[in-house]
Amino acid sequence: MKITKHVYSTHIMEDQATFGAHHPGGTQIYFVGDPNDHMVLIDTGEPYRSWTRQILDYHGELGNPKISSILITHGHGDHIGGLDRLQEAMGCPVRCHPKLEPMLTQRLGVGTVIKLGSRERIISGGGVSLRALFTPGHEDDHVCYYLATDKVLFSGDNILGNSSSSVRNLKQYMASLNIMLGQRPHIICPGHGQVIERGIDRINWYIKHRLEREDQVLEALRNGSQTVADTVDMVYPRNLRKNLRSSASRNIQTHLDKLKEEGVVTETPTLYIPK
Repeated sequence: MKITKHVYSTHIMEDQATFGAHHPGGTQIYFVGDPNDHMVLIDTGEPYRSWTRQILDYHGELGNPKISSILITHGHGDHIGGLDRLQEAMGCPVRCHPKLEPMLTQRLGVGTVIKLGSRERIISGGGVSLRALFTPGHEDDHVCYYLATDKVLFSGDNILGNSSSSVRNLKQYMASLNIMLGQRPHIICPGHGQVIERGIDRINWYIKHRLEREDQVLEALRNGSQTVADTVDMVYPRNLRKNLRSSASRNIQTHLDKLKEEGVVTETPTLYIPK
């Protein structure tokens, strides 16, 4: 699928009957540049051979352009699972966050993986370049890429097309959302789900959603909540499905960790207390 003049995607719809991770809206693998010149590949998906075959088949549909590098958004298995086979097929270097480089070098061999620099410019075909943006939060080694000529942001898992993102460090994540917003993207190409056409609006919604949830957590603490379980009960609907409760608890925990880091709440061995 052609998204803009320099951005192409193969959209992998996941089979719910098989094992492995399942993402609302499937997974997107991007080729960026000029098919008549050279391109870069962003992420490599799950390790399933059917996924690798789909990516290679789409590369063939584009005319088998030279791939000058494979850019990795972060080190989760659903983004680097097919890296071994695709790097061998493309014969190009792999670029990633410095924190991810040792693990990928051990896996692929010395000299194959090159660390990215913060805000480094990566050249692709057709006279375009992508800017590497270190954007931790979902994961410490997370990188977004911005294609200024097409006003496209490749958001990895920091912003998703069909759902909200899981977060490891909320304070870092909020700072990363503001970095992403500062690019003023018209289009967001997420790692999973549909391409987002009103990019600025979506980032603003993510920021607003997280700030509103933080206010709800603080209000729960002021009203007597002192544990994660108490806060889940006060913040989420009473009819919250049991299979979603663990996810809700993790979400509340990330908010409490951020508030503790900022000195807004104090943690005792068993309780959270607002200051």
